[in-house]
Amino acid sequence: MEQSTLSLTAETTGRTPVGDEPVIAFDRVSLAFDEKVILQEVSFTLLPGRLKIILGASGAGKSTILRLILGLLRPDSGRIFVNGQQVDRMSERDLMGVRAHLGMVFQEGALFDSLSVRENVGYRLFEETRLPIAEVNARVQEVLGFIGLGEFSDRMPSELSGGQRRRVAIARALTARPRILLYDEATTGLDPITALTVDDEIVKLRDLEGVSSILVTHQLRDAFYIATHEAVRRNGQVEFVKASPETAARTGFLMLKDGRVAFEGGPEDLRHTTDAYLKAFLS
Repeated sequence: MEQSTLSLTAETTGRTPVGDEPVIAFDRVSLAFDEKVILQEVSFTLLPGRLKIILGASGAGKSTILRLILGLLRPDSGRIFVNGQQVDRMSERDLMGVRAHLGMVFQEGALFDSLSVRENVGYRLFEETRLPIAEVNARVQEVLGFIGLGEFSDRMPSELSGGQRRRVAIARALTARPRILLYDEATTGLDPITALTVDDEIVKLRDLEGVSSILVTHQLRDAFYIATHEAVRRNGQVEFVKASPETAARTGFLMLKDGRVAFEGGPEDLRHTTDAYLKAFLS
């Protein structure tokens, strides 16, 4: 079945065009829980249409960064900007407006087991907007077609494989046309072949739709695949090939160690690092 093409242009989403203005920026952000330091003076930026892959050992603060972006946690010091707005001291009411432009893909998919795929994918539009049902259903079919699951709308989550559940979670995150997607361990627990189908969706969104993303993972196989491959459309079909230098430059790595940024750069820089800790992590 030929996959449909999402209409995620700047005109329909309001997303900031690709340029030099960061869509996410951390400025010397620190956070501790009692005596346990989680983040120390962490700074980085995410530019429009780029993907930032955050690596680190368990407890390094990777998922904490996503919670800070969403405003679910507040830093002890430093500043956090999302789409040009400083969110670290923003009220909960104002944060709702920021979150409207964010899509979140959780580790386990977090689907509602009692709802069909169609109802899961359209949940945000059904519950938070006054769009006509027919318009929501059309949007649901559009995003399901994009991820290659257009025929699955009436199925229940229990009827899906692990990889299909994760892809449905991506579709749900896309439905409201967010400016930014956040992935929290999106391939953890999946076998390599199934994980690859999820990796491909992340690559497609970066290359064909220009979505800005942050991917938190400890799966090096998936991280390097995403960073070194690109999606191209040929004769109406999507193919995955080795990334051109221009495409490769759209993905960067951020490595955390003991709450600090231990590395920031491209995949080849990380592969050829001489740092003993990084080499041990990669081995």
